[in-house]
Amino acid sequence: MSNEAPVLFEELPATSGKLGRITLNVPATLNSLTLEMVDLLQGALDAWRADDNIAAIFIDAAGDRAFCAGGDVQALYRSALATPGGPCAYAETFFAREYRMNYTLHTYPKPLICWGHGIVMGGGLGVMAGCGHRVVTEKTRIAMPEVTIGLFPDVGGSWFLNHMPGEVGLFLALTGASINAVDAIYTGIADRFIAAEHKDEVLDSLLHQPWEGRPQPDRARVRQVLRQCAELSGAQRPDAQVEPHLGFVNRLCDGADIHQVIDNIVSLAADDPWLVKAGEGLAHGSPLAALWIHRQLVRTRHASLREVFQAELVLATNIVRHPEFSEGVRALLIDKDRRPSWQYRSSREVPAAVLDAFFEAPWERNPLADL
Repeated sequence: MSNEAPVLFEELPATSGKLGRITLNVPATLNSLTLEMVDLLQGALDAWRADDNIAAIFIDAAGDRAFCAGGDVQALYRSALATPGGPCAYAETFFAREYRMNYTLHTYPKPLICWGHGIVMGGGLGVMAGCGHRVVTEKTRIAMPEVTIGLFPDVGGSWFLNHMPGEVGLFLALTGASINAVDAIYTGIADRFIAAEHKDEVLDSLLHQPWEGRPQPDRARVRQVLRQCAELSGAQRPDAQVEPHLGFVNRLCDGADIHQVIDNIVSLAADDPWLVKAGEGLAHGSPLAALWIHRQLVRTRHASLREVFQAELVLATNIVRHPEFSEGVRALLIDKDRRPSWQYRSSREVPAAVLDAFFEAPWERNPLADL
């Protein structure tokens, strides 16, 4: 396949069987996902699942800056502007196919190893979180800053944020706070810290495994490979940000209602740069988005993975049909004036009926009903 393709696929001969390799290949856009890339990923995953020669799959990205900075938000923006208030063909198709691909990752029968180096945000985090073996490095920087553009942490965020310790998931979702590799492991969205310099070592070791074509022993082999490389990387681990602040984060999110939680975070007085930046993220974000972020996490707290993706598609579809999303993207990524004109000045101004409408299915049958 041409190196100009947005996603590269290789079948690498191993000691037994083959190792499939998927490389996101648009470094100029920080490997942001397009509908074409999502379809290519889905096609390869489906084909390799049925191929007995493929023992495991390694997913990485071109360039040193990012694994994947998210979905191609500007394409979603153009789709939303094309039919304001109505169905947005490209955006809605993108979300449906992206979530289906994410669900495929979460439920894949063969070992999936994700090399989450550099920026991992939005759709990139959806890919990484769905893999069974998730590696982070000294340069990993993870965030889901959707509150700043009038969206919400989707791609399974409703699942993995709800499984984080204490109120960390809610805090990260509301603030878009950035976390590092150590934080990712603590919060459960990554498994191993391995210094970037050991990547070739990991790949070489995977190619020399006696794969059996059986999930349990093959996953054990992957864990052994990653464990050995992780043991060489301890000195380069960054300092934790989330765990030392867990008690404080829990107190901030302990309010009588979501409005008080927002007040607590926005008005927090702290000298810690990580906390200050988190508070600023929520303060500049959409008050309406903060409410639907909280509502979505509450509604899916006990949902199955299948139900999570179906619920996310309802919310995402309604959001792209609403002007809040277009305005957020305009201010942050198009005009870059960073002065969004949000629909409401505070969360308390949002009418209950307006918020409720975002959770009503806009079609008779959910496009992900067959998951």
